[in-house]
Amino acid sequence: MSFTLAIVGRPNVGKSTLFNRLVGKRLALVDDQPGVTRDLREGEARLGDLRFTVIDTAGLEEATDESLQGRMRRLTERAVDMADVCLFLIDARAGVTPSDEVFADILRRRADHVILACNKAEGSAADAGVYESYGLGLGEPVRLSAEHGEGLNELYTLLAPVAETFEARAAADAPEVEVDVNEDGEVDADAPRKPTVDKPLQVAVVGRPNAGKSTLINKILGEDRLLTGPEAGITRDSISLTLDWDGMPTRIFDTAGMRKRAKVQDKVEKLSVADGLRAVKFAEVVVVLLDAAIPFEQQDLRIADLAEREGRAVVLAVNKWDVETEKQQKLRDLREAFERLLPQLRGAPLVTVSAKTGRGLDRLRAAVEKAHDVWNTRISTAQLNRWLTGMVEAHPPPAPGGRRIKLRYMTQAKTRPPGFVVMCSHPDKLPESYSRYLVNGLREDFDMPGTPIRLHMRSQSSKNPYKNKKKSTPSRLRKHIHGRGGAQG
Repeated sequence: MSFTLAIVGRPNVGKSTLFNRLVGKRLALVDDQPGVTRDLREGEARLGDLRFTVIDTAGLEEATDESLQGRMRRLTERAVDMADVCLFLIDARAGVTPSDEVFADILRRRADHVILACNKAEGSAADAGVYESYGLGLGEPVRLSAEHGEGLNELYTLLAPVAETFEARAAADAPEVEVDVNEDGEVDADAPRKPTVDKPLQVAVVGRPNAGKSTLINKILGEDRLLTGPEAGITRDSISLTLDWDGMPTRIFDTAGMRKRAKVQDKVEKLSVADGLRAVKFAEVVVVLLDAAIPFEQQDLRIADLAEREGRAVVLAVNKWDVETEKQQKLRDLREAFERLLPQLRGAPLVTVSAKTGRGLDRLRAAVEKAHDVWNTRISTAQLNRWLTGMVEAHPPPAPGGRRIKLRYMTQAKTRPPGFVVMCSHPDKLPESYSRYLVNGLREDFDMPGTPIRLHMRSQSSKNPYKNKKKSTPSRLRKHIHGRGGAQG
């Protein structure tokens, strides 16, 4: 049981830079302009031998209304309430501002344990700001430079007693764990990987701006954990959250809305889209969220195709279904458009949901689990070769130049996604249409709808490897023959 540290402060004081320094990765987006961070981002931090959870928060704003800044402030205040320790960060070069004084007063009232830190404190130019910070009444400040990693030793000294307290509490509360071992003690390496608490199922939710991705994840979580609103493009970071989704351990990624490349001009939006693409690469299942009012826009097709090319299991979810009037006709139109526009994902689940009311979330969870199982499909070599014989008999490969291409045998090389290798003669002359014939057959006959399938043709020489090689007589026998011949002569 580790403790939780929330980094709070005004916009642009270096919270995300310090967050990246503590987790050892560039997880949070960092830019010179203020207000880049909007959601709460969690990460596993390491500081010396300390291990704890760190939360990067949006810059504290003085707005308290229903505006975007007001909603961001309430989310940050929630992080203060849930954290064990708050690290209040100020800009030492700018000195203490009136906003810093307001937020220091809030932290004194709401937080149990507050550490004051002066960032950008390298050099003598920061001395005046450090001395001013004593007036906030939060104790002696820690001089930090998140950019250069200075002052982390002092921060470690202040956090070490907190860690000891939580370790002692965890040791007292730890339950006894029983481990079941089967008789053989063997593990089936080919069995599909079942999500566990240590290795949860990785799910990325992607789509165009304002499709309802954050609202959907909030509904799955059962709480308003992500910032939402009518404005398009609120989410900037790819936020990962771990939850138990009706018995299935899951890490779900909320990503920034992806617009057409030509429309993306802002530097922060470019960083956000790149962060979302990275989330797709790390995911196992990608949920492509469509807007029921305008489904299968050009950008939706690009996003779905990207997930397929990355080899991820894909689930299509149509959001805002609660406001649709002609549901049956609309669903028929959606399925027809799906088959026509995304043939490479033929058979992938298409689920209708309402992120606002929560309708259809049970179907979405079942579709995600099914897509993950299919993505992990393993087929024995014997089954594959019996199937390949039948496919070749039903539709033999072509005979370019009068010489028929022979498909000798087939095996599965990998899973996640399923990948197969066919050993054949003249693989370079086998047309793409025949490969598609085999892939479609695999989907139908082995119940692998929608998942990406990789099929590789490789050549196998049928020539005798010992042809044209001279027979060599063993040296011992050769000496014996020569010896006998010499004696007879």
